[in-house]
Amino acid sequence: MNFLKKKELEQKRRWRVRGKVSGTSERPRLSVRFSNKNIYAQCIDDAAGKTLVSLSTTSKELKGEKILPNVAGAKVAGEKLGEKMKAAGISAVVFDRGARRYHGTVKSFADAVRSAGINF
Repeated sequence: MNFLKKKELEQKRRWRVRGKVSGTSERPRLSVRFSNKNIYAQCIDDAAGKTLVSLSTTSKELKGEKILPNVAGAKVAGEKLGEKMKAAGISAVVFDRGARRYHGTVKSFADAVRSAGINF
C-alpha cells in the first residue's frame, strides 16, 4: 500500500469520527492527538468555536517532565488534563479519538481522564 493511499484512508477515518462527534458548551469535545514525540489534547466547544482547556507535553506546565507518547505517558497526561478540566468546571465530554483505534495509548488516556471524574 503506497503512502498516499494510507493517508487518504486515515483522513476518511478522521472525517467519519468527526461526523458523529460534536462538542457543546455542556459537553465539549475532547480531542486527543499523538505524534511521534508529543501528546496534544484539548476540550473544544464546537458550537462557539472555542477551546476551553488544552494540554500538551510541550506546554510550560509539563515541559520539565519526560512524558513520552506511550501508554505510561498517556496515563500521566490524561490525569493532568482531567484535573484541569475539573478546575474549569467541565464534568462531561464527548471523546474524539481522531483516526486512531480505541486501544493502547488512546484507551490509557481515556481511562486516566475518567479516573479524574470526567464522564464520557
